[in-house]
Amino acid sequence: MSTDKAPKKAHKTTSSRAKKTTRPHALYSNLTQKRKERKDHESRKRAEYRATLPKDPVKRFMHRMHPKRFWGYWFSKEGGRMALKIAGISILVVALFVGGLFAYFRKDLDQIRPGEIDKRVQSTVTKYTDRNGTLLWEDKGDSNYRLVVKSEDISQHLKDATVSIEDRNFFKHGGLSFTGTFRAMVNNFTGGSTQGGSTLTQQLVKQVFLSEESGNRGLGGIPRKIKELILAVEIERMYNKDQILTLYLNESPYGGRRNGAESGAQTYFGKSAKNLTVAEAALLAAIPQNPTVFDPYNVAGHDGLVQRQHHVLVAMKEEGYITQKEYDEAIAVPILDNLKLQSSQFEGIRAPHFVQMVRSQLEKELGKATVGRGGLTVKTTLDVRIQDKLEESMTDMFKSTTPNWAGFSNGAATVADTKTGQIIALMGSRDFSYEGFGQDNAATAYIQPGSSIKPLVFTQLFQQKPEGQQNFGSGTILVDEPIDKIYGSKLQNADRRYIGNATIRTSLATSRNVPAVKAMNISGVEPTIKEIRDLGAKSYCTVGADRTASLAAAIGGCGLTQVDLVNAYTSVARGGVYKQQSSILEVKNSSGETLKKWTDTAGKRIIDEQSAYIVSDILSDQNASAALGNYAAKRIPGVKTATKTGTSDKGGFAKDLWMFSYSPALTMGVWLGNPDTTILKNGTSSIGSPIVASVMQYAHQEVYGPEGKWKTNDWYAQPQGIQRIGKEVYPSWWNKNQGLSNAKIVFDKVSKKKATDCTPEGARIEVSVTKSKDPVTKKDVYSGVPAEYNYREDDDAHSCGDAKPSASLRKSGNSFTITVVPGKFGVDGSGVTASVNGTTVSLSKSGNEYTGRYPEGSSDGGVSVSITDTGFYTFSQTLQ
Repeated sequence: MSTDKAPKKAHKTTSSRAKKTTRPHALYSNLTQKRKERKDHESRKRAEYRATLPKDPVKRFMHRMHPKRFWGYWFSKEGGRMALKIAGISILVVALFVGGLFAYFRKDLDQIRPGEIDKRVQSTVTKYTDRNGTLLWEDKGDSNYRLVVKSEDISQHLKDATVSIEDRNFFKHGGLSFTGTFRAMVNNFTGGSTQGGSTLTQQLVKQVFLSEESGNRGLGGIPRKIKELILAVEIERMYNKDQILTLYLNESPYGGRRNGAESGAQTYFGKSAKNLTVAEAALLAAIPQNPTVFDPYNVAGHDGLVQRQHHVLVAMKEEGYITQKEYDEAIAVPILDNLKLQSSQFEGIRAPHFVQMVRSQLEKELGKATVGRGGLTVKTTLDVRIQDKLEESMTDMFKSTTPNWAGFSNGAATVADTKTGQIIALMGSRDFSYEGFGQDNAATAYIQPGSSIKPLVFTQLFQQKPEGQQNFGSGTILVDEPIDKIYGSKLQNADRRYIGNATIRTSLATSRNVPAVKAMNISGVEPTIKEIRDLGAKSYCTVGADRTASLAAAIGGCGLTQVDLVNAYTSVARGGVYKQQSSILEVKNSSGETLKKWTDTAGKRIIDEQSAYIVSDILSDQNASAALGNYAAKRIPGVKTATKTGTSDKGGFAKDLWMFSYSPALTMGVWLGNPDTTILKNGTSSIGSPIVASVMQYAHQEVYGPEGKWKTNDWYAQPQGIQRIGKEVYPSWWNKNQGLSNAKIVFDKVSKKKATDCTPEGARIEVSVTKSKDPVTKKDVYSGVPAEYNYREDDDAHSCGDAKPSASLRKSGNSFTITVVPGKFGVDGSGVTASVNGTTVSLSKSGNEYTGRYPEGSSDGGVSVSITDTGFYTFSQTLQ
């Protein structure tokens, strides 16, 4: 029974599954069938519709465009579905297009991130300041320039005026003006004239990011406009309105080369943008629409500029930024009459030669492109207080009668900090604005320094010499004598004479030429010139024929620049340590990044401290240089200095006057002469003394003293090892017995020269001296010789054939008369004596006759007569 039921159950189950399988299939078949039927229906309907249309294509199109049929379609169910399809596709296309644009211009969005746009809207004016921050010059370059200031430094009047005339809805929109944009796009497409309509934000984008593309018109300008719109929206999202307005005012053109409201305000009204009046603000706001035509210095555009300024004032009144009263007052101002005169590039510049020298240095170190872009802040080493004193002193010099009397027309001076080598004051001419050569910088010109080079020559001489060679100190004798054969031509001193034995102290202090040439000859020409350059005078003997200069370099026969020689003197003033001369403390770009910063260094020792000390000791010895005058620069009250003068000549006539002075705190050099090297009419190198004295006294006592950089009568501590013998100073390596020996010299008392065989015995005198040899001429040199004697020449008062005195005797009772016959020299009363039998007889003189009386008991004896004339010739005989 069980077997009968099982198949039935299985059949039932199979049937159930079949039903479940066929139902979805049937449903799908029904849907397909219905869709097919609908499509067939629509096809028949379209076919029936086409059958009713004209066969001609044109007539068919016009039939379809019949208003009744056209609108009937679009307002039908079918037309609605079509409209929805088109709208959806259009939205998708627009979304993809906008997304693509944002993706394409995404690279530009990074440029407007906070901080990035600030890097683009930056000052292009380079500011030069002194070491304490005092402005020396704003370098605006030769092309367009921009001064950037903060929002609080811009007048609210200018902000209001700009918004009123450029974008009244500025504080309402989000960066775009759709009506203005549409008008601009149409204008671009048609190539029409430039029109307004862009918002301030769009204008900012165009000025900062798209200035190079602004010339694209027509279809080519559409991408720029799209980019402008996108960037404007992004800027509005990232910056507040005041920031955007400030950026715009700092970027916009204000006529000529001036970009930025601050540039315009300073140029046209001589004031900061924060101090502008309503009338002034309105004039500036009027310019950016057409900065070329509305340039206030463009006379042809004055009428249009004033009209637009009035338009700005009207707009400000309409927007409620000013009252009717303020409007009336502003409109009545003759604004163009208040403009500053157009100035030169260098107007207001202080220390002009120095600043231009610094600018040239920066061009070499940072590149002309970097300096040309501007936007730098350059803190220099200059101290404007000392600079002002220098300019005052130079002006006083040229106001005096001295230049006309002496015959010079120009001057230059450099002052440096001794410890650091920093230039703290500089004048390159008598006056930067002086016609002809005023802007030429004589402080960097190649000029012969004359005797002012000599201290550097002697520093090399005082250096320790190789074993076996003579060492030198201030008391060493270098004979001042003719050495034309050694020099190679006629060598004279300024006074056209030679003084013979002279210590180096005397020779340097009184600026003798021969000893200086001997000093270079001893040390060697090349080593000495190298030492001079290493000390800082790098330009010495470097131009033209000077490169082959020989011993003439010892007395300034080569050229150099004043700034270089000042640096060499600072090296001596530092005890022989060289430091690179500097004129710049720090340079920052417009982003605040430091491009260059001065740091002090230990320097490089060039000469021994003892050598430098000996030179300083000589140059500070007022007694040693007294023969050249006791001028003011050597006797500044409370300021001890070392001072050296110099004169270079042309054809034996002076043409350049120099003076250098230094202390442990400051070093200064002054040049006076003519730019065309015309010789002088009168004067000596000490003429520059008033300038040196005035500046050095002020700088020490009024600046360095109060700042703790100097104390009254500061001077150098004597280096260890220095030897002092009386007033003379010698280095530790000097041996007082080196090359010396004791000797005796016989002099003639009459001529004060060395005795000869013809010198009478009575005229001879023996003197003990110290003997050495001149290191150059190899002649014997004697020291310790009394000043009145000249060992270098022989007795020329006597000759072997000179007539000698004689006498005759005449008796008369108990008296006698001696008649003296003089020889070459005369005979005075004290030179005649007489005696009888050993008894001296007193004589009375009458002319050449000498009368005496015989002693008692010897009236008839002979008379012994002794005569010594003034030439020390003698006569001795008993006369009968």
